[in-house]
Amino acid sequence: MTTGRHTATELDPTLNDYQLASALVREAGQLALLMRMGGLQGERKTSVSDVVTAADHAAEAYVLEQLRRCRPEDGILGEEGASVAGTSGRTWVIDPVDGTYNFLHGSTYWCSAIALKRDGSDHGTNPVADPDVLLGAIYQPELDKLWLGGEEHPATLNGEPISGSGDRAVGEISAATYIHPTWLADPRAAMPWHAAAVTAASLRMFGSGSCDLGRVADGELGCWFQHSCPEWDWLPGKAIVRAAGGDTAVVKVNGLNWFVAGGPTAVRELSAALASVPQFA
Repeated sequence: MTTGRHTATELDPTLNDYQLASALVREAGQLALLMRMGGLQGERKTSVSDVVTAADHAAEAYVLEQLRRCRPEDGILGEEGASVAGTSGRTWVIDPVDGTYNFLHGSTYWCSAIALKRDGSDHGTNPVADPDVLLGAIYQPELDKLWLGGEEHPATLNGEPISGSGDRAVGEISAATYIHPTWLADPRAAMPWHAAAVTAASLRMFGSGSCDLGRVADGELGCWFQHSCPEWDWLPGKAIVRAAGGDTAVVKVNGLNWFVAGGPTAVRELSAALASVPQFA
């Protein structure tokens, strides 16, 4: 596939799902990085910090093309508009550039991510917000870090096994999180966020949920929580955290779904803190 002057690899349809996911995020991330080196401008979506670039669209178009060729029976859902109905009962969920604000402003803290989920899941905490996920892959190009994991693949970072930071209390570990400043003026989000945030030993807010979740899986970060995550921001990391022996949960508070990941004790404590605030009618 050629996008402008950048040529991305045509992938082999005989790759297994994990090999395919790894190749897709690596190629998409490298394509986006090459395009940024050539100069990009962002287009505002919902706010100054919520932007999209030509690299987002090109990387998603590449992944879409490869999946339609390599997995023609699977569904596809992408952040930038890709939507294909499949017949296999499985759907690939694409985040071509997670952390686009970081990406556009020269930070290395961004990634390409993908997940493969079951359609019509009824096994999650909330079937709508938290479907079953078969696998996830996250690639941070500028640091050459590739996290991979799923139901049939132990979690790895660049092929080496990872297993999180252990089962520790929130008060002993760092918590990665994100909340847009406008939500801090809304008590529906601000109150549960504050209740959870004050339980942690320290807070980290870097601007890429999938990069954060990869680091929860490998133990660099202790746990993570954020509200209102679309599937492409949640499922890749969820799969890898669980494959690393961690836990995940979705907690509904004041009409907002909060997504939580980490060791079992941290997830339990964060979930309880989020739910401890007064409920609005």
